[in-house]
Amino acid sequence: MNSNSVKAELPSRTTLWSAVTRLLRRYGLQIGIVFVGIFVWLLFLIGSPRTFLSFPIYSSFMSTTPFFALMALPLTLVIIAAEIDLSFPSIMAFGMTAFALVLTRTGNVALAFVACLLAGLFAGWLNGIIVVRVGIPSLVATLGTQFFWRGVVLVVTAGNGIGLTSTIGTVFHEGVAGRIGGLVPAQMIWTVAAAVVLWFVLNRHRFGAHVYLVGDNVESARLMGVNVERTKITVFALMGLFAAFAGFVVSEEVLYFWPTLGEGYLLNTLASVFLGGTSVFGGTGTIFGTFVASFIIGAINAGIVAAGLTGFWTNVIYGLIVVVSVSLQAVLSRKLAHS
Repeated sequence: MNSNSVKAELPSRTTLWSAVTRLLRRYGLQIGIVFVGIFVWLLFLIGSPRTFLSFPIYSSFMSTTPFFALMALPLTLVIIAAEIDLSFPSIMAFGMTAFALVLTRTGNVALAFVACLLAGLFAGWLNGIIVVRVGIPSLVATLGTQFFWRGVVLVVTAGNGIGLTSTIGTVFHEGVAGRIGGLVPAQMIWTVAAAVVLWFVLNRHRFGAHVYLVGDNVESARLMGVNVERTKITVFALMGLFAAFAGFVVSEEVLYFWPTLGEGYLLNTLASVFLGGTSVFGGTGTIFGTFVASFIIGAINAGIVAAGLTGFWTNVIYGLIVVVSVSLQAVLSRKLAHS
């Protein structure tokens, strides 16, 4: 090899390395969570090969993970905007209370479904109004509305549930709880569709750019002409809408509405968002990361049981994921601030 060929090769290697570096900087979060997912899957595969080499376990993931993934996806927008919402488990039940009331009085499933979505949208919008217009921190505001909406549900229903067998055979039941081709749960299709739509909104629409700007620096966003108040209210309203829809999906899957609907979804939803790389400090996060992380979280419970451990370990691991993810983000933020 002569000197000219060596000189020609060096720039090409430099160019390749620069391209790889740019790729890692731009998609580092997404690439990282994919590797985490593969690593966790390999651990479970080695620990329980019979379970994780059969289709039923993946069918189970596609049936149950959407129950909280449908809320983790819009919650990503809320947290990117440097806010938090803890009320969505209660909004799930509030939306289904509206559904049950309209269904029992009219027998019209379509009208009841619209009432469910509108109730969730209203509850989310009210969260945004309390946070933005009244000025209460979102942590406190949504913690309060979580108890409020749960109380409303229990008072209205008197703690009694309602069967949803009357919805069997309707397009609403088959559309959210049916099986595509007899194998793929419909709720999985809705989760993928929600991820695609929210990814487009966050990455290809002006509103998504506003969400990132608001979360990164509120004052700079205002100087750039972003309507900060409207942006925050909108992300809270979207969160409420998706929570009500998730409540409908869960209830249609079991064909029953329990007033306790939503309890138990808070921790795994938050864990999905933070494990997916969304910063608790706002301004950073991806829909793709949350989507992949949701299925990692969904696999943990099955993996724990398949490994012979009790299900009590699930909350331990979920809590560790939240604490470790947020701690790493805090450390990285401090390092970036001093660099």
